[in-house]
Amino acid sequence: MKYKRILLKLSGEALMGDQSYGIDPKRLAEYAQDVKELHDQGIEVAIVIGGGNIFRGVAGASAGMDRVQGDYMGMLATVINGMALQGAFEQAGLETRLQSAHKIEAVCEPYIKRKAVRHLEKGRVVIFSAGTGNPYFTTDTACVLRGIEVGAEVILKGTRVDGIYTADPEKDPNATKFEYISYQDVLDKGLKIMDTTAFTLSQENELPIIVFDMNKRGNVLKVCQGENIGTTVGK
Repeated sequence: MKYKRILLKLSGEALMGDQSYGIDPKRLAEYAQDVKELHDQGIEVAIVIGGGNIFRGVAGASAGMDRVQGDYMGMLATVINGMALQGAFEQAGLETRLQSAHKIEAVCEPYIKRKAVRHLEKGRVVIFSAGTGNPYFTTDTACVLRGIEVGAEVILKGTRVDGIYTADPEKDPNATKFEYISYQDVLDKGLKIMDTTAFTLSQENELPIIVFDMNKRGNVLKVCQGENIGTTVGK
């Protein structure tokens, strides 16, 4: 295996499957099987989940809602998604811990870095929810921050496209895919992979990012095995 400990970033929208909102049980089961394949190969898996399938603070703010209030609502949405993932993982036979940047003792552990690392060392899947715990920071920033804190070797950003392109491949048929691209080239070309705060944090700590199609079964295992899937961003 190329990687021993990874941080997998999943968007909340990915959990919708073919639905227009909410959580698709079929998609949850597929993700659980993908993660189980990683676990069975001895890979330590941490996950950060978004909340866009339930609520987005930015969208709420654009509609006139207080941005801070909206962001906290979005953080709670990621806790709901984390609970759904935990349930699906445990049904697949994976020992799983859900941690939150906010204390919600009835449903999850508070985020404690040493505890998270110990869970990973014991072979448990750890899901980080509630983002960084602060408004104005995205779950992209949370995933890079948590990845650095727990010593992940790579950020795997699961999306619905198979990598980074010169333009949006869903809109531009002439868009070409990058197999590898440097941090600086991403900035120079103005490519939107993550928000600027997250990307800068990744660059400063030399934590590589691989963008790949998470909705194709088995892709995440192939990435961890070192197959050339998706686009790698590095120094």
